[in-house]
Amino acid sequence: MTAAVANYPLRDSTTMVRRNLKRMVRYPSMTVQLIAMPVLLLLLFVYVFGGTLGAGLGGSSGGRAEYVNYVVPAILVITIATVVQGTAISVAMDMTEGIIARFRTMNIARVSVLTGHVVGSIIQVFLCLAVVIGVALAIGFRPQAGFVDWLALVGVLAAVSFALVWFTVAVGQASKTVEGASSLPMPLMFLPFLGSGFVPTESMPASVRWFAEYQPFTPIMESIRALLMDTPVGNDVWIALAWCAGIALLGYVWAKKLYNRQA
Repeated sequence: MTAAVANYPLRDSTTMVRRNLKRMVRYPSMTVQLIAMPVLLLLLFVYVFGGTLGAGLGGSSGGRAEYVNYVVPAILVITIATVVQGTAISVAMDMTEGIIARFRTMNIARVSVLTGHVVGSIIQVFLCLAVVIGVALAIGFRPQAGFVDWLALVGVLAAVSFALVWFTVAVGQASKTVEGASSLPMPLMFLPFLGSGFVPTESMPASVRWFAEYQPFTPIMESIRALLMDTPVGNDVWIALAWCAGIALLGYVWAKKLYNRQA
């Protein structure tokens, strides 16, 4: 009897994950839009700005080929931020259209509703990341990562995705409208521009440089860049994981509090 009861949250969460994946299949245009933004940014910065910006990275050896290797980590972080914006929209749609009220009348585990959004969104994140990496490889991205580096990279990307998904699940619940949910996570997409994503922080004015070096996305992007190019990671990866843990905890507590309060 106890084992059967313990299986309910897992069974119900699996059902909710399938629901969110079916929504993704039913509305493929949403997934295409989520992929299009980071791909367009990648093409823009590589083919329009890459020649000039890349020249400052490697001296005479720098250029567009050098810059594509530098900018891909920022594009991967923007990809995650773009997909989780869709998560906030999906949660807000559920909260405003009454389906959550319907779920509360059913004999299902309460945790399964939010878990379904989180797991489904993480799967969507990795599908989008795979497409973006494929495009990057097609235009000249040449990572030097070995097998262990790729495994560590997947772990870092999963940690970032998990943290930002929980944060946007809370944002989606806090938003009064779907339109509000689409705009509130927008700063997540711009933070990589104010970090080391597109240019080294050493090239920035002192005040901007201070913010760029201490905001959460800079150690995340530096960790991804080091793993992709097989260079020393240093303390960046531990700082990045600490930021992810803090954001995930904040998002989880906030989302759970909002969900229970709305009950």
